[in-house]
Amino acid sequence: MHRQFLHFLLAGALCALLAPASGLAAPARDKASKERSWVAAWAAAMDSPGPRLSDQTVRQIARVSIGGTAVRVRLSNLYGDGPVTLGPVHVALRTEGSSIAGGSDHELRFGGKPTVTIPKGGSVLSDAVTMEVKPLQELAVSLYVPASATPGPSTLHNAGLATAYLTENGNATASQPYPGTEVHGSRFFLSGIEVAGPAERHVVVAFGDSITDGVGARPDTYERWPDHFAARLRAEPSLATVAVVNSGIGGNRVLNDSFGPSAQARLDRDALDQPGVRWIVLLEGINDIGGSGQPATPKDDVSAEQIIAGMKALIERAHAKGVKIYGATLTPFGGAGWPYHSSRNEQKRQAVNAWIRDGGAFDGVADFDQAIQDPTHPERMLSVYDSGDHLHPNGAGFEAMAKAVDLSWFKP
Repeated sequence: MHRQFLHFLLAGALCALLAPASGLAAPARDKASKERSWVAAWAAAMDSPGPRLSDQTVRQIARVSIGGTAVRVRLSNLYGDGPVTLGPVHVALRTEGSSIAGGSDHELRFGGKPTVTIPKGGSVLSDAVTMEVKPLQELAVSLYVPASATPGPSTLHNAGLATAYLTENGNATASQPYPGTEVHGSRFFLSGIEVAGPAERHVVVAFGDSITDGVGARPDTYERWPDHFAARLRAEPSLATVAVVNSGIGGNRVLNDSFGPSAQARLDRDALDQPGVRWIVLLEGINDIGGSGQPATPKDDVSAEQIIAGMKALIERAHAKGVKIYGATLTPFGGAGWPYHSSRNEQKRQAVNAWIRDGGAFDGVADFDQAIQDPTHPERMLSVYDSGDHLHPNGAGFEAMAKAVDLSWFKP
């Protein structure tokens, strides 16, 4: 979205690195690891460098979209300027605030070791730990960043919309109560949580920009549209094996890099490489249109036809991997102001939406535009769904969008 919105709301713009798994669970810690079906249960697309941490612990809360009997986590050093050593790392059940449930804490290992060094630009997957996790349960992942003479930047997902708790110093990964007093609104190093169970499961990836990322929602409330959608799935017993992960990044575009790599550049690592992916819901294009309202370069002045061609390329790549991809119509932005709303840009939005609805290229259509628009002024969203900037919906708007996704797409 527009820079002033992104900076104010901490929405990020670059891509996350979710590298392939590196290592299996140590047999003594998880005998059945190879027999389980692993899926992504939660994700955060890493998008920017962050504060340099040294001798500090970060405790982060993440709500998994599906349950399981074992857990492992992904850590990213995408924006480091050199290798970073992390650990110990613990996972526990969260109660409230930074507190964890007694007896639920587990130390994670990496190739059997309590610490791991991640190369610059790389990521790692922890060993598995046997742990009973329920659908929509909150986990607390606590990681220690050891002291370093020359600490590098941390790797963040900027608009975490969840409170992270930091200590001033020391390893507090297993502490209850947690001694940290500093809070932050971003995700640090933690790019994914995977769970496993005896039944085969599959994943829906919500792939988009800041509207998928949840800018406009209240922090710590789970009211982004993928959160509401995950809750809808959990209410349907026949969809108990379907997980949802959020791969939204603020400012993302279909065609060109802006505040980070385009959807074309990050599709594999943020969607098609997610373990268990079977479906994608694509909500992209608003920033391509907005960027054309104030083009930084001639190539940023894109047409509706170019945006459509970019979507066709994404669809082709998803289908080549056997993944179904559903198109979401672009939501109204009337009143958002320059460089987004103009008669020229509205014409582009309408043209792209007409193709999404009627072009027949997507496997299905989620009409988010219809779900939240003002019927009397269809270029605007209803005021009850507006976060206040006329560009990003609020929690009620995100809930209405989630209800526009057809659950029958995901039934066995």
